[in-house]
Formats: sequence, C-alpha cells, structure tokens
Amino acid sequence: MNGIMSKRSIEFDTVLDLCRDRQRRIVLAVLADQQRSLTLNDLVKAISKHNHHRDVTAVSGDELSQIALSLYHEHIPMLETASVIDYDSERDLVEPTERFDELQPYLSAIVEADPELEPPVGL
Repeated sequence: MNGIMSKRSIEFDTVLDLCRDRQRRIVLAVLADQQRSLTLNDLVKAISKHNHHRDVTAVSGDELSQIALSLYHEHIPMLETASVIDYDSERDLVEPTERFDELQPYLSAIVEADPELEPPVGL
C-alpha cells in the first residue's frame, strides 16, 4: 500500500514541478484544450497572447524569439523528459502522450486556481 501511495505523490509532485512555470502552465493548458498536436509556433503565439493580453501581431519579434527560445531550450525538454509530450524537431511538432492524459485532472485544477489564466486557455 505504501508503494502505491508514494507513486501517486511522485506523480503529483511531477505535476507541481511541471506547472511551476507560467509558460509551461500555458503550454499544458493549451494542449489540454486543443487535444491535438501543435507546432512550436502555435505555442509561442498562445504564450504571447496570455502574457501580453494582445494579438500576437502587436508583440515584437524579439519577444516572440525569446518565448520560442525558452520553449525550445527549457520548457519543451522538461516536458519531454517527464514523458508528457513528444517533440518532433524536424516538424517542430509537440504531441501530448498517454502520460499527459493521466496528468490532465491535476492540470485542470491548477489552471483553474491560477488567477492569471482564464480557462479555457486556448489558441
């Protein structure tokens, strides 16, 4: 019984670690809302929209590049290491995995509790 409980707490701790960063929360929320694979560019636009509360065309190229770089070098690798997404670098495609589905109930509660995100967080 202890093994089962500790496995669940590790799962929950993983969710908390993944949701610690606002950009990752947005990525996870958009993937949950869309229920499909998305390009890195789709995710950059979603983060920009939620961070700046304006159309992506009103955001500077430098800001969009910074978001893309942080996704590519920090957030996507962390999500992939946790096995909640697969990233196809040739097509710049982010695909939720079966493990992502297991995390969705926790994710929904975290996104709903985030005062800066208004569910549903979509594209």
